[in-house]
Amino acid sequence: METEESMERRLAEARERLESTRAAVARARADLSSSSSTARSKDRSVEVTVGPQGELQRVKFLDENFRTMEASQLAASIVEAANKGRATMARRVIDTFSALTPPADDADGLPGFKIDFEEIFGSALAAGRRGRGTARGGRPSANLRDEIVEDGNDG
Repeated sequence: METEESMERRLAEARERLESTRAAVARARADLSSSSSTARSKDRSVEVTVGPQGELQRVKFLDENFRTMEASQLAASIVEAANKGRATMARRVIDTFSALTPPADDADGLPGFKIDFEEIFGSALAAGRRGRGTARGGRPSANLRDEIVEDGNDG
């Protein structure tokens, strides 16, 4: 049986680790909040910048290629580049926070926790693994079948 002094020492160490982790998480959040990722479509017609939460911050059309593209091609290029950027940001967030999470089986006998990044980032991670905007089996994913429809002036 542990002595009261030993238990107090372990409790003090746990509090110290907790405060250290809180400070590290605060630094990581601050660093990530100002980060972004820029990605280009494979056809190099579109470049997008994605923020730390996967939000689209900027879309830039490169050269004049976009003027001759069909609307569905241009839309697919935008989605492809955005997915690449989201995957890069998701990976950056995972790498940052994975370093801060204790292993599930902590050596001190204190249970750790596991963050399910697949659940958090879902499609962003899937896009990073597949790249190219295709579903398993090489078929275009549903989001690339969407097309841009321009409103006409015919009422």
